[in-house]
Amino acid sequence: MLLALLVLILAMGGTMLLQKAFLPKFGLDLAGGTTLTLSPQTAGGKVPSQESLDQAVNIIRQRVNGTGISDAEVAKSGDNIVIAIPGAGAQQVSDLVGTTAELRFRQVLAVAPVVPAAPSALPTSPATPAPSGSAPPSGKATPKPGSTAEPAPSGTPAGRALSSALTAPTPAPSASASPEKSGKSDGKATPAPTGSAPPSAAPDDPMAGVDLTGVDPAVAEQFKKLACTKKDAGRGVQDDPNKQLAACSDDNTAKYVLDKAAVKGTEVGGASAGVDSTTGEWIVQVNFKSQGASQFAKITGQITSAPQPRNQLAMVLDGVVISAPVIEEPIPGGQARISGSFTQPTATALADQLKYGALPLKFIQSSAEEVSSILGADQLRGGLLAGGIGLILVVIYSLLYYRGLGLVAVASLLVATILTYQAVALLGHNANFRLSLAHIIGLVVSIGITADSFIVYFERMRDEMKEGRRSLRVAVEVAWVRARRTILIADAVMFIAAVVLYFLAVGGVAGFAFAMGLTTLIDIVVVFLFTKPFVALLAKLPFFAKGHPLSGLDAERMGREAPVVRTTTVPQEG
Repeated sequence: MLLALLVLILAMGGTMLLQKAFLPKFGLDLAGGTTLTLSPQTAGGKVPSQESLDQAVNIIRQRVNGTGISDAEVAKSGDNIVIAIPGAGAQQVSDLVGTTAELRFRQVLAVAPVVPAAPSALPTSPATPAPSGSAPPSGKATPKPGSTAEPAPSGTPAGRALSSALTAPTPAPSASASPEKSGKSDGKATPAPTGSAPPSAAPDDPMAGVDLTGVDPAVAEQFKKLACTKKDAGRGVQDDPNKQLAACSDDNTAKYVLDKAAVKGTEVGGASAGVDSTTGEWIVQVNFKSQGASQFAKITGQITSAPQPRNQLAMVLDGVVISAPVIEEPIPGGQARISGSFTQPTATALADQLKYGALPLKFIQSSAEEVSSILGADQLRGGLLAGGIGLILVVIYSLLYYRGLGLVAVASLLVATILTYQAVALLGHNANFRLSLAHIIGLVVSIGITADSFIVYFERMRDEMKEGRRSLRVAVEVAWVRARRTILIADAVMFIAAVVLYFLAVGGVAGFAFAMGLTTLIDIVVVFLFTKPFVALLAKLPFFAKGHPLSGLDAERMGREAPVVRTTTVPQEG
């Protein structure tokens, strides 16, 4: 156990060294940043609806706080929206949330999986189709459920679109591979054409077989380099509808080259989620305005007969592809229906993306304030001082009460501190976690959580040794079986409370809950991998096994009673 803990500490330390993540990131109150206030503008000066304000808050929050733990805050203040972002300047915040991203409908020109794979595992040019009915290669990843898009019931000709789910199959030396399609079209699945890479393709070329004919060279180069990470430029920003675009799917499993926008999101008249009365499945209804209806009918008619993947029509929001269905027939009439393996939350989310691809309101920047970290720095010093005093008091109490055994408590706190610091530093580097005063309060409180765990164990162990019933080595094992259940139950209750508080609260309270949950998990690791094994090692030493007065396990310290000699008086005769 001690070896496993050492490996864990060294692994986290090595990761910090490789990533140069030696210091944690700080939140708005400790590092400063910018607070931006956006005021809505409506026609005729009408009061905006709460629904539109809530939707705008959700869209902006996704842009500025995608990980959920970066300490950025987006909230309503009356009819305004207040945005606070740590470590950012006013212009940076304005560029991030000031643009109103729109939904675009673009034809797909090329598609490839994100994870580099063998050339045979990449989508290939439709110019070399494999024989119809060829079996997919073994080991192929299971495709995501597809969906169908078709015109809403009306007198117009039927049209249908089958969504694409691109997978990254396991490379096979001689097997062909292509994006797998699944979904419903007249009650049966429709696979995409399969193909094999050209024999002349270089085996180490990850783009072999991808047709980039007609693609702008600069966009093609960007497409080849696109890794679809959160740091990629172009994600979450407004794209130019008059230029081709290299973009990623919303789940970061595929990347696309997209043509100029055929239909803009401003032409979407509305979108709603509902249940199909005949099949009982969740669907999304999309309605276009007059101009958008004609544009949508035109583009679906043009790409219907195009080869795969150029018969796909991508829906792009904030520079990210949220759906890319295959168009099988023109869809006139200005009404379309997207159906497939939806649940109520996923259908509602897609409807909101289509309906509110652009912010539902127009906002102007009414104020922007730079937040200083001077006050936060003073509070940080105060918080660290309070934490240091609390830690010192716990150490003094442990040494006075448990004497030599208290060294185990001190060492446990030291190990917990090391793990906590490493976790905070790595989360800051990889998940944009920012340490605020609320987090520091949670970390200070965790000192008591860790101390409580070893106190439970120590008292169980001492109870087993009282009155000389067990030796120290036996008491260590017996007490651990009983104490670990209590420790796990206590930590489970604390962790559940932290999770509930984190998801129900916002701002500083959520930060406190996150820190408390993190340190609760670290406490379990320390108790199981360090405290118990370390006590078992100490039990082998004569200093502790024989109950030295300074060990904390002597008879006087544990309240043993000296043997009582009983005498009886024999009455004398006479």
